[in-house]
Amino acid sequence: MKTKTIYLTFLFSTIMTYSQNNIKKWLQEMTHEEKVNLVVGMGMNISGIDNTGPTVGQTMDKVPGAAGTTFEIKRLGIPNTVLADGPAGLRILSNRPNDTKTYFATAFPVGTLLASTWNTDLVEKVGKAMGNEVKEYGVDILLAPALNIQRNALGGRNFEYYSEDPVISGNIAAAMVNGIQSNGVGTSIKHYAANNQETNRNLVNVKISERALREIYLKGFEIAVKKSNPWTVMSSYNKINGSYTSQSFNLLTTVLRDEWKYKGYVMTDWFGGNNAIEQLKAGNDLLMPGTENQKKEILEGIKNKTITELDLNKNVEKILTILLQTPSYKKYKYSNNPKLIENAKISRQAATEGMVLLQNNKETLPIKKPNQVAVFGNNAYDLISGGTGSGDVNEAYTISLIDGFKNANIKLDSDLIKKYESYKLEEKAKLPAKKFFFELSPPIPEMEIDVKLIEKNAKENDIAFISIGRNAGEFQDRKEKYDYELTPKELELISKISTEFHKENKKVIVILNIGGVIEIASWKDKADAILLAWQGGQEMGNAVIDLITGKENPSGRLAVTFPLHYQDDISSKNFPGKNTSNEEVKGFGGMSLGHNSEVQYDEDIYVGYRFFTSQKMKTCYDFGFGLSYTQFDYSNFKINKKVFKNELEVMVDVTNIGKITGKEVVQLYLSSPESKTKRPKVELIAFSKTKTLQPNEKQTIKFILNAKDLAYFNDKNFSWTIDSGKYQLKLGKSSTRFIEENNFIVKKNIQVEKVNKLY
Repeated sequence: MKTKTIYLTFLFSTIMTYSQNNIKKWLQEMTHEEKVNLVVGMGMNISGIDNTGPTVGQTMDKVPGAAGTTFEIKRLGIPNTVLADGPAGLRILSNRPNDTKTYFATAFPVGTLLASTWNTDLVEKVGKAMGNEVKEYGVDILLAPALNIQRNALGGRNFEYYSEDPVISGNIAAAMVNGIQSNGVGTSIKHYAANNQETNRNLVNVKISERALREIYLKGFEIAVKKSNPWTVMSSYNKINGSYTSQSFNLLTTVLRDEWKYKGYVMTDWFGGNNAIEQLKAGNDLLMPGTENQKKEILEGIKNKTITELDLNKNVEKILTILLQTPSYKKYKYSNNPKLIENAKISRQAATEGMVLLQNNKETLPIKKPNQVAVFGNNAYDLISGGTGSGDVNEAYTISLIDGFKNANIKLDSDLIKKYESYKLEEKAKLPAKKFFFELSPPIPEMEIDVKLIEKNAKENDIAFISIGRNAGEFQDRKEKYDYELTPKELELISKISTEFHKENKKVIVILNIGGVIEIASWKDKADAILLAWQGGQEMGNAVIDLITGKENPSGRLAVTFPLHYQDDISSKNFPGKNTSNEEVKGFGGMSLGHNSEVQYDEDIYVGYRFFTSQKMKTCYDFGFGLSYTQFDYSNFKINKKVFKNELEVMVDVTNIGKITGKEVVQLYLSSPESKTKRPKVELIAFSKTKTLQPNEKQTIKFILNAKDLAYFNDKNFSWTIDSGKYQLKLGKSSTRFIEENNFIVKKNIQVEKVNKLY
């Protein structure tokens, strides 16, 4: 074993030396123009954009539908590399000109669902499957995962993001990166940082304290960088405290490179920032998708010495270091034939494990084999596999709820199906054409059903299923009215069905096909069971049926809070901020970017459950909540020392005391009642998911906590700090439902890590 380790160390050292020599040689031989070409992407081929925008060369793309490419320097053997979108799966074109072959990719569940699995091993498995498709379709770097904090329920891209909590976000992202990159392809964790809204996203100035920035909005990125080493990081569109993130030396160099020791390169989000030279000097190495104006600006900067050769070489060197690892450089012969059948099975498994059972009165679920069921709601016939924009995927199929029932041989009310199918075709034909390629089409109005027909359905069917859907995507945030809230027609549908089916002593089950939080409190008592199915990818309909029939036991837990009312969330008071100018700003192709604006993060560190628990405010469903068909017992909760020094070892036994197999999520929270500094009432510091436990089977879960896990950010001396005093570790079923607790003390203040002042 020792001989093997020595050999591998020697081999790695040899490869690194060769790479460094290669890069050094390239830097010496490259012209100024070639270096500039390498740090500026090759543009975008979008109809309607004039010549002042993207550079020529997009037609050279090796993978149609990819988001962008880097420049090829053929004479030096430097290939172009391909970058493609992909938070929920690889986004490329499925059909190509003069080609009868299709190039479908797997639509995996969205980020909110993957985080709701609380299962890093499973997410890594999803990443491995995703990376297989990236590599076999000829892509080098996947622009994923997205791990911004879900600060407010109306965020248009919340479906892409994992959680309101940075510990979940960072660890789930790290698992995804490790899975994808195990294929020898790269990732780009995004959007660094505080990109928490779509309204004025290119122009908004986020005003935030250093403590909130460090504890909430940077912490997930720090975890992901340190636990997975992503090849690239994507800087965000927004400003933080007056500076564009892509032009912030403190964010990109001081924090990312100096403090976190990050070795990859940074790219802009597409058309992000407004000063190419500032971006490069700040440590933003690649400008995407690239424009001719950026090239001219940098070349002129070299002439007038606003950017030096040394500055430019740093950017080029980081890009080349990653380029040497890419399939393109290694001349990998991709097959265009990834493991789509196998990957679809993994998508289904993940979808099943991330769905959350919110309500199950009198053990309504799992259902016994019914004679016939009635399925209501437009969404049941046209499930939403994932959100729109760069988070979309061109998959071969999506299993609807109706398809799922049919695949499970459950008889459906055929007259009701015909009525919905006919209505859906008529209403979709009325929808206006999209104005641009990422535009979100409006949902068709919920079909009205006469009470007499529902009475008939209630007599003829054993169970009623109602499916409610919501979609979102880039360029616009959601609305409170009739998006966060249900529409009057949806509320009326639930009410009528509940009344008539309950008259017949029959159950009503609601399926929520949504990407983000909605209002549930006002209508949940009308349902016997509620399954939060999220947006579960292309196998979603099958996954839902797996759960409601008991083929699988629900084990998803919420990674975001569902408030009683939208206005209960403190961030609602200043989301999405206010315009600071009445002038509309135009972007590429004349598309509106909105207005210069600012948003004040007045809630500071009190995001999501940190606010609700600290204020002792009731919620509809707590962070961490989720039901199961079985029960679990916790015992032997121990910590290895009562006085903290360098680390704590925490152990607990989890036993399935129910009658069916299942998995349990173990949530560990920290409470610091004696801290001299104000902290949230509870903070999630670790989590784990058990294996599938048989009835009466036990598993021991162990956590190792270090000082950084327990620390808060001290903005008086700019350090991660633990105050002296008494602390509690709490095992929870959610952020408010605790089973056991253990105490330990810190005898004196501990300065864990000294860092730099950023603003």
